Amino acid sequence: MIKFLHTRIRVSDLDQSVAFYEKLGFEAGERKDSPQGNRLAFMHLPGNDHFLELTWSPDYKVEFPEDLMHTCVGVPDIIEYCAELESGGIEIWPDGWKEKFSSGERKMAFVTDPDGYEVEILERGAPVLD
Repeated sequence: MIKFLHTRIRVSDLDQSVAFYEKLGFEAGERKDSPQGNRLAFMHLPGNDHFLELTWSPDYKVEFPEDLMHTCVGVPDIIEYCAELESGGIEIWPDGWKEKFSSGERKMAFVTDPDGYEVEILERGAPVLD
């Protein structure tokens, strides 16, 4: 059986990105330098085999078209999770997410990392409709 193992994203400030993903619940794993001179940080979510590889390259400027890609996390209680992130200084969108979720609208939110990558947040068990 083939398994999906990791996703690499380029970042402009490795330490800032590690701190952001730690606020989302990721744990920082190994850090190392590649033979090409890239700095790598491996971020894990407890209980997951798949991990996020953050890569900083000295001569690479992080740019990509809006909405090119995103990652997605599933949480048991999206209102509690988003409230924790918001109290930690992370902006949740769409605006008015708490009221929308309380009114029965689909529970899907987003945050944006320091480089502009979107992280989608879904309550576990919700169908992914990308």
